[in-house]
Amino acid sequence: MRSPIKRIALSTGGGDAPGLNAVIRAATLAARNRDWDVLGIRDGFNGLLFPEQYPDGGLIQLTRDRVRGIVHLGGTIIGTTNIGNPIAYPVQQSDGTWIEVDRSEELLARFEEHRIDALITIGGDGTMGIARHLHEAGLRVVGVPKTIDNDLDKTVATFGFDSAVEFASECIDRLFSTAASHGRIIVVEVMGRYAGWIALNAGMASGAHVILIPEIPYRLEPVSALITERARRGAKFSIVCVAEGARPVGGEVSIVGKAVGQAERLGGVGAKLTAELAQMTGREARTVVLGHLLRGGSPTSFDRLLGLRFGAAAVRALDAGHNGVMVALDPPTVNYVPLAEATHRQKTVPLDCDSILTARDMGICLGDEMPTHTAIGP
Repeated sequence: MRSPIKRIALSTGGGDAPGLNAVIRAATLAARNRDWDVLGIRDGFNGLLFPEQYPDGGLIQLTRDRVRGIVHLGGTIIGTTNIGNPIAYPVQQSDGTWIEVDRSEELLARFEEHRIDALITIGGDGTMGIARHLHEAGLRVVGVPKTIDNDLDKTVATFGFDSAVEFASECIDRLFSTAASHGRIIVVEVMGRYAGWIALNAGMASGAHVILIPEIPYRLEPVSALITERARRGAKFSIVCVAEGARPVGGEVSIVGKAVGQAERLGGVGAKLTAELAQMTGREARTVVLGHLLRGGSPTSFDRLLGLRFGAAAVRALDAGHNGVMVALDPPTVNYVPLAEATHRQKTVPLDCDSILTARDMGICLGDEMPTHTAIGP
């Protein structure tokens, strides 16, 4: 039987997302109300692996005062990183080549050294994969699903997604006026990696005429045909919302680079699409890339509440003896699912979901079918 919990640690990994600080506050208060000490690990797990790089030794004592007034703040007060997976840490050899080294034993030793009884780790699919590995190696772990991409399985939503969709929708709303004034095609590229949730939701909410997502490889002909038909019927402008992971039929995802120890960086599809549509339609076209703007700023009230619920639920899970699980939204409750199930596959947009059906019924072009009726609204 495991010993009672006296001290826990929190870590945030991967890209930042609105709502991280809400999780930190709720988890800290819930733990302190159980008389547990709470430590925040700097920059993912770097605070434990490289304590000499931090004036405070890589760990922050999370007190009630330290987490006061942070729920509305974007980012994370303990820092994050998407470089240097401790399970496959990049190390450069003397000949200049790189190898990946498993540093999990070293990391586990640091947890023991600091008398940390359990870990609450907050992140996306990569972080949950690390959490699963650490759990299988013997650490008490509960995961909290964070990603603006909403692509983690077994949870209805991840916090950060609603904020990203809200901001993307506002940006597209603003672009309508300049597109209409100049009679332009405007292509808006949004994040999401290999899942189209942000593009689909923001595009529909803001009235985009074309929405291109990774789940539906696109052809240029239907997109061009819709834009041309809109112009013929008096709508001289069109808005195209494209996910960064969208790709043409038979083509590849657009990748702008990959650093050692990082996942490949997607991007560039918006600019490519803009050039192609301008040539095909003969109309003026512009590109707007929202990029990291979707990660920043204050979380929406939905993401604040979800973050608070997830943080408190993670502490309740540990208190109840759960281990190796991820908290998950299953309305109206928050449940616990095994990390093995949460990391089994990526959650992508189902092609038969109601949003896809609604988009087709409204005449929104998804890039796979020639338009039979067109949306020429404002």
